[in-house]
Amino acid sequence: MNPALIPLAAAVFCFAVFLVSFLLDRRKLRNGFYLFFALAFFGLAVLALLASISPEAAAIAGFGLLALVPLTIVVLAVFLICNGVTMLRREGRRPANLLSLVAGLGIVALVLFGVIVGQLGWPPLEVVRDSVDGIVAYLSFLFVCFLLYSVVYGRIRSRRPVDFVVVLGSGLLGGKNVPPLLAGRLDRGRRMLNAETAKGRTPLLITSGGQGPGEDLPESHAMADYLVDRGVPRDRILLEDRSRTTQENLAYSAEIMRERRGPAYRCVVVTNNFHVMRAALIARKAKVEGQVVGAPTAWYFWPSATLREFAAILVEHRILNSVVCAVIIALSVLKAV
Repeated sequence: MNPALIPLAAAVFCFAVFLVSFLLDRRKLRNGFYLFFALAFFGLAVLALLASISPEAAAIAGFGLLALVPLTIVVLAVFLICNGVTMLRREGRRPANLLSLVAGLGIVALVLFGVIVGQLGWPPLEVVRDSVDGIVAYLSFLFVCFLLYSVVYGRIRSRRPVDFVVVLGSGLLGGKNVPPLLAGRLDRGRRMLNAETAKGRTPLLITSGGQGPGEDLPESHAMADYLVDRGVPRDRILLEDRSRTTQENLAYSAEIMRERRGPAYRCVVVTNNFHVMRAALIARKAKVEGQVVGAPTAWYFWPSATLREFAAILVEHRILNSVVCAVIIALSVLKAV
Protein backbone atom coordinates (compact mmCIF):
# COMPACT_ATOMS: atom_id res chain seq x y z
CA MET A 1 0.00 0.00 0.00
CA ASN A 2 1.24 3.48 -0.87
CA PRO A 3 2.38 5.15 2.42
CA ALA A 4 0.86 8.42 1.25
CA LEU A 5 -2.67 6.99 1.39
CA ILE A 6 -2.95 7.02 5.20
CA PRO A 7 -2.12 10.74 5.74
CA LEU A 8 -4.11 11.59 2.60
CA ALA A 9 -7.15 9.79 4.00
CA ALA A 10 -6.67 11.64 7.29
CA ALA A 11 -6.45 14.95 5.41
CA VAL A 12 -9.65 14.22 3.48
CA PHE A 13 -11.44 13.24 6.70
CA CYS A 14 -10.32 16.40 8.54
CA PHE A 15 -11.27 18.59 5.61
CA ALA A 16 -14.70 16.94 5.39
CA VAL A 17 -15.23 17.61 9.10
CA PHE A 18 -14.09 21.21 8.57
CA LEU A 19 -16.46 21.65 5.63
CA VAL A 20 -19.47 20.28 7.51
CA SER A 21 -18.71 22.36 10.59
CA PHE A 22 -18.11 25.47 8.45
CA LEU A 23 -21.38 25.08 6.58
CA LEU A 24 -23.30 24.57 9.83
CA ASP A 25 -21.78 27.68 11.43
CA ARG A 26 -18.63 29.37 10.21
CA ARG A 27 -18.38 31.37 13.46
CA LYS A 28 -16.68 28.53 15.38
CA LEU A 29 -13.03 28.64 16.35
CA ARG A 30 -12.85 24.83 16.21
CA ASN A 31 -13.08 25.13 12.42
CA GLY A 32 -9.51 26.42 12.51
CA PHE A 33 -8.31 23.24 14.22
CA TYR A 34 -10.01 21.03 11.63
CA LEU A 35 -8.48 23.06 8.80
CA PHE A 36 -5.02 23.01 10.40
CA PHE A 37 -4.97 19.23 10.72
CA ALA A 38 -6.32 18.84 7.18
CA LEU A 39 -3.41 20.91 5.85
CA ALA A 40 -0.87 19.18 8.12
CA PHE A 41 -1.94 15.69 7.02
CA PHE A 42 -1.98 16.82 3.39
CA GLY A 43 1.62 18.01 3.79
CA LEU A 44 2.60 14.63 5.25
CA ALA A 45 0.88 12.91 2.33
CA VAL A 46 2.89 14.98 -0.14
CA LEU A 47 6.14 14.13 1.67
CA ALA A 48 5.23 10.43 1.75
CA LEU A 49 4.39 10.47 -1.95
CA LEU A 50 7.67 12.24 -2.70
CA ALA A 51 9.54 9.64 -0.62
CA SER A 52 8.00 6.81 -2.64
CA ILE A 53 9.24 8.47 -5.84
CA SER A 54 12.60 9.82 -4.68
CA PRO A 55 13.80 9.23 -1.10
CA GLU A 56 16.64 11.70 -1.65
CA ALA A 57 14.26 14.48 -2.69
CA ALA A 58 12.02 13.73 0.29
CA ALA A 59 15.02 13.88 2.64
CA ILE A 60 16.06 17.25 1.20
CA ALA A 61 12.50 18.58 1.54
CA GLY A 62 12.26 17.32 5.12
CA PHE A 63 15.61 18.85 6.03
CA GLY A 64 14.51 22.13 4.45
CA LEU A 65 11.35 22.17 6.53
CA LEU A 66 13.33 21.49 9.71
CA ALA A 67 15.79 24.24 8.82
CA LEU A 68 12.89 26.65 8.46
CA VAL A 69 12.02 26.28 12.15
CA PRO A 70 15.02 28.15 13.64
CA LEU A 71 15.01 30.60 10.73
CA THR A 72 11.32 31.36 11.33
CA ILE A 73 11.98 31.88 15.04
CA VAL A 74 14.76 34.38 14.33
CA VAL A 75 12.80 36.26 11.66
CA LEU A 76 9.68 36.35 13.86
CA ALA A 77 11.61 37.68 16.86
CA VAL A 78 13.26 40.43 14.80
CA PHE A 79 9.98 41.37 13.13
CA LEU A 80 8.06 41.57 16.42
CA ILE A 81 10.73 43.69 18.09
CA CYS A 82 10.90 46.10 15.13
CA ASN A 83 7.11 46.24 15.01
CA GLY A 84 6.97 46.90 18.74
CA VAL A 85 9.33 49.85 18.38
CA THR A 86 7.20 51.19 15.52
CA MET A 87 4.06 50.85 17.61
CA LEU A 88 5.60 52.80 20.47
CA ARG A 89 6.70 55.58 18.14
CA ARG A 90 3.39 55.92 16.31
CA GLU A 91 0.79 54.96 18.92
CA GLY A 92 2.38 55.87 22.26
CA ARG A 93 3.49 53.89 25.29
CA ARG A 94 0.21 52.31 26.29
CA PRO A 95 0.31 48.72 27.60
CA ALA A 96 -1.69 47.40 24.63
CA ASN A 97 0.97 48.74 22.27
CA LEU A 98 3.73 46.75 23.96
CA LEU A 99 2.48 43.28 22.98
CA SER A 100 4.54 42.72 19.84
CA LEU A 101 7.69 44.08 21.51
CA VAL A 102 7.17 41.89 24.58
CA ALA A 103 6.50 38.85 22.38
CA GLY A 104 9.67 39.42 20.35
CA LEU A 105 11.83 39.92 23.45
CA GLY A 106 10.16 36.87 25.00
CA ILE A 107 11.26 34.71 22.07
CA VAL A 108 14.84 35.93 22.44
CA ALA A 109 14.75 35.32 26.21
CA LEU A 110 13.33 31.82 25.70
CA VAL A 111 16.11 30.87 23.28
CA LEU A 112 18.83 32.24 25.59
CA PHE A 113 17.28 30.47 28.56
CA GLY A 114 17.30 27.16 26.68
CA VAL A 115 20.98 27.59 25.77
CA ILE A 116 21.95 28.46 29.37
CA VAL A 117 20.03 25.52 30.84
CA GLY A 118 21.63 23.19 28.31
CA GLN A 119 25.06 24.36 29.42
CA LEU A 120 24.34 24.09 33.15
CA GLY A 121 22.62 20.69 33.04
CA TRP A 122 20.84 21.29 36.37
CA PRO A 123 17.70 19.06 36.59
CA PRO A 124 15.37 21.60 38.31
CA LEU A 125 16.11 24.19 35.63
CA GLU A 126 15.58 21.55 32.95
CA VAL A 127 12.10 20.91 34.35
CA VAL A 128 11.35 24.64 34.16
CA ARG A 129 12.71 24.81 30.61
CA ASP A 130 10.68 21.79 29.47
CA SER A 131 7.55 23.19 31.09
CA VAL A 132 7.98 26.60 29.48
CA ASP A 133 8.82 25.05 26.10
CA GLY A 134 5.74 22.82 26.29
CA ILE A 135 3.43 25.71 27.20
CA VAL A 136 4.91 27.91 24.46
CA ALA A 137 4.47 25.08 21.93
CA TYR A 138 0.83 24.67 23.01
CA LEU A 139 0.12 28.40 22.77
CA SER A 140 1.91 28.58 19.40
CA PHE A 141 -0.28 25.78 18.07
CA LEU A 142 -3.41 27.60 19.25
CA PHE A 143 -2.19 30.86 17.72
CA VAL A 144 -1.45 29.26 14.33
CA CYS A 145 -4.96 27.74 14.25
CA PHE A 146 -6.47 31.07 15.30
CA LEU A 147 -4.50 33.03 12.72
CA LEU A 148 -5.16 30.52 9.94
CA TYR A 149 -8.90 30.52 10.44
CA SER A 150 -9.03 34.29 11.01
CA VAL A 151 -7.56 34.78 7.53
CA VAL A 152 -9.91 32.21 5.97
CA TYR A 153 -13.01 33.55 7.72
CA GLY A 154 -12.15 37.15 6.91
CA ARG A 155 -11.83 36.42 3.18
CA ILE A 156 -15.06 34.49 2.65
CA ARG A 157 -18.01 36.71 1.83
CA SER A 158 -21.66 35.89 2.33
CA ARG A 159 -23.81 36.53 -0.74
CA ARG A 160 -27.09 36.67 1.17
CA PRO A 161 -29.06 39.92 1.20
CA VAL A 162 -28.91 41.78 4.51
CA ASP A 163 -31.37 43.97 6.38
CA PHE A 164 -28.77 45.77 8.49
CA VAL A 165 -25.12 46.80 8.37
CA VAL A 166 -23.80 47.11 11.93
CA VAL A 167 -20.60 49.12 12.46
CA LEU A 168 -18.89 48.56 15.81
CA GLY A 169 -17.41 51.55 17.65
CA SER A 170 -13.80 51.72 18.83
CA GLY A 171 -13.43 54.98 20.74
CA LEU A 172 -13.22 58.63 19.75
CA LEU A 173 -10.20 60.88 19.29
CA GLY A 174 -10.14 63.90 21.54
CA GLY A 175 -13.53 62.93 22.94
CA LYS A 176 -15.49 63.82 19.78
CA ASN A 177 -13.64 62.98 16.54
CA VAL A 178 -13.64 59.73 14.57
CA PRO A 179 -10.07 58.30 14.52
CA PRO A 180 -8.58 56.57 11.43
CA LEU A 181 -9.23 53.08 12.84
CA LEU A 182 -12.94 53.79 13.25
CA ALA A 183 -13.09 55.70 9.97
CA GLY A 184 -11.95 52.54 8.21
CA ARG A 185 -14.86 50.62 9.71
CA LEU A 186 -17.35 53.34 8.78
CA ASP A 187 -16.07 53.59 5.21
CA ARG A 188 -16.36 49.81 4.82
CA GLY A 189 -19.89 49.92 6.25
CA ARG A 190 -20.83 52.76 3.88
CA ARG A 191 -19.53 50.81 0.87
CA MET A 192 -21.53 47.76 1.91
CA LEU A 193 -24.66 49.87 2.35
CA ASN A 194 -24.18 51.37 -1.11
CA ALA A 195 -23.57 47.93 -2.64
CA GLU A 196 -26.80 46.59 -1.17
CA THR A 197 -28.69 49.69 -2.31
CA ALA A 198 -27.35 49.24 -5.85
CA LYS A 199 -28.94 45.78 -5.87
CA GLY A 200 -32.33 47.28 -5.12
CA ARG A 201 -32.34 46.58 -1.40
CA THR A 202 -32.95 49.02 1.43
CA PRO A 203 -30.86 47.97 4.43
CA LEU A 204 -30.32 50.24 7.43
CA LEU A 205 -26.96 51.04 8.96
CA ILE A 206 -26.53 50.82 12.74
CA THR A 207 -23.72 52.75 14.38
CA SER A 208 -22.96 51.00 17.66
CA GLY A 209 -21.12 52.62 20.57
CA GLY A 210 -21.96 54.38 23.81
CA GLN A 211 -20.26 57.26 25.57
CA GLY A 212 -17.02 56.24 27.20
CA PRO A 213 -14.88 58.02 29.82
CA GLY A 214 -13.51 61.31 28.49
CA GLU A 215 -15.85 61.38 25.49
CA ASP A 216 -18.05 64.40 24.81
CA LEU A 217 -20.80 62.38 23.09
CA PRO A 218 -21.69 58.74 22.39
CA GLU A 219 -19.52 57.12 19.74
CA SER A 220 -22.57 56.17 17.66
CA HIS A 221 -23.52 59.86 17.29
CA ALA A 222 -20.07 60.87 16.06
CA MET A 223 -20.08 57.85 13.74
CA ALA A 224 -23.44 58.87 12.31
CA ASP A 225 -22.22 62.44 11.74
CA TYR A 226 -19.18 61.08 9.89
CA LEU A 227 -21.40 59.00 7.60
CA VAL A 228 -23.85 61.83 6.92
CA ASP A 229 -20.96 64.11 5.96
CA ARG A 230 -20.02 61.48 3.35
CA GLY A 231 -23.42 61.19 1.78
CA VAL A 232 -25.30 58.58 3.79
CA PRO A 233 -28.92 59.70 4.33
CA ARG A 234 -29.66 60.35 8.00
CA ASP A 235 -32.87 58.30 7.80
CA ARG A 236 -30.86 55.21 6.84
CA ILE A 237 -28.89 55.33 10.10
CA LEU A 238 -29.95 53.89 13.45
CA LEU A 239 -28.10 54.69 16.68
CA GLU A 240 -27.15 52.16 19.34
CA ASP A 241 -25.68 54.41 22.04
CA ARG A 242 -25.69 52.29 25.22
CA SER A 243 -22.82 49.85 24.70
CA ARG A 244 -19.36 49.93 26.25
CA THR A 245 -17.97 46.56 25.02
CA THR A 246 -18.13 44.43 21.89
CA GLN A 247 -20.49 42.07 23.69
CA GLU A 248 -22.86 44.97 24.41
CA ASN A 249 -22.39 46.38 20.89
CA LEU A 250 -23.77 43.18 19.44
CA ALA A 251 -26.40 42.44 22.09
CA TYR A 252 -27.95 45.92 21.97
CA SER A 253 -27.75 46.08 18.17
CA ALA A 254 -29.53 42.72 18.01
CA GLU A 255 -32.35 44.17 20.11
CA ILE A 256 -32.78 47.02 17.61
CA MET A 257 -32.73 44.64 14.64
CA ARG A 258 -35.30 42.30 16.19
CA GLU A 259 -37.58 45.23 17.00
CA ARG A 260 -37.37 46.51 13.41
CA ARG A 261 -37.50 43.29 11.38
CA GLY A 262 -38.35 40.48 13.79
CA PRO A 263 -36.21 37.44 14.61
CA ALA A 264 -35.64 36.56 10.93
CA TYR A 265 -33.44 39.60 10.20
CA ARG A 266 -30.10 39.25 8.43
CA CYS A 267 -27.11 41.49 9.08
CA VAL A 268 -23.44 41.98 8.46
CA VAL A 269 -21.19 43.31 11.22
CA VAL A 270 -18.26 45.56 10.31
CA THR A 271 -15.11 45.85 12.41
CA ASN A 272 -11.36 45.90 11.69
CA ASN A 273 -9.71 42.84 10.15
CA PHE A 274 -7.74 41.95 13.30
CA HIS A 275 -10.99 41.92 15.31
CA VAL A 276 -13.09 39.84 12.88
CA MET A 277 -12.62 36.40 14.43
CA ARG A 278 -13.31 37.36 18.03
CA ALA A 279 -16.23 39.55 16.98
CA ALA A 280 -17.67 36.57 15.09
CA LEU A 281 -17.32 34.37 18.18
CA ILE A 282 -19.07 36.99 20.31
CA ALA A 283 -21.77 37.46 17.66
CA ARG A 284 -22.47 33.74 17.73
CA LYS A 285 -22.71 33.77 21.52
CA ALA A 286 -25.03 36.80 21.39
CA LYS A 287 -27.21 35.00 18.78
CA VAL A 288 -26.70 37.72 16.19
CA GLU A 289 -28.00 36.54 12.81
CA GLY A 290 -25.14 37.53 10.56
CA GLN A 291 -21.47 37.32 9.69
CA VAL A 292 -18.57 39.70 10.39
CA VAL A 293 -16.36 41.46 7.85
CA GLY A 294 -13.20 43.45 8.40
CA ALA A 295 -11.93 46.85 7.34
CA PRO A 296 -8.22 47.27 6.51
CA THR A 297 -5.84 48.19 9.32
CA ALA A 298 -2.44 49.91 9.15
CA TRP A 299 0.25 47.25 8.68
CA TYR A 300 2.19 48.23 11.81
CA PHE A 301 -0.92 48.10 14.00
CA TRP A 302 -2.06 44.63 12.92
CA PRO A 303 0.48 42.38 14.79
CA SER A 304 -0.07 43.86 18.26
CA ALA A 305 -3.83 44.05 17.72
CA THR A 306 -3.94 40.40 16.61
CA LEU A 307 -1.92 39.30 19.63
CA ARG A 308 -4.33 41.24 21.85
CA GLU A 309 -7.32 39.48 20.26
CA PHE A 310 -5.67 36.10 20.73
CA ALA A 311 -4.89 36.88 24.37
CA ALA A 312 -8.54 37.85 24.92
CA ILE A 313 -9.69 34.49 23.53
CA LEU A 314 -7.22 32.67 25.79
CA VAL A 315 -8.65 34.49 28.79
CA GLU A 316 -12.21 33.60 27.73
CA HIS A 317 -11.18 29.92 27.79
CA ARG A 318 -8.88 30.27 30.79
CA ILE A 319 -10.10 27.17 32.65
CA LEU A 320 -9.39 24.79 29.77
CA ASN A 321 -6.06 26.44 28.98
CA SER A 322 -5.02 26.38 32.63
CA VAL A 323 -5.76 22.66 32.84
CA VAL A 324 -3.71 21.94 29.70
CA CYS A 325 -0.78 24.01 30.99
CA ALA A 326 -0.96 22.22 34.35
CA VAL A 327 -0.83 18.86 32.55
CA ILE A 328 2.21 20.01 30.56
CA ILE A 329 4.00 21.04 33.76
CA ALA A 330 3.09 17.75 35.46
CA LEU A 331 4.44 15.74 32.53
CA SER A 332 7.70 17.72 32.61
CA VAL A 333 8.09 16.96 36.31
CA LEU A 334 7.31 13.26 35.84
CA LYS A 335 9.82 13.08 33.00
CA ALA A 336 12.54 14.33 35.32
CA VAL A 337 11.73 11.89 38.13
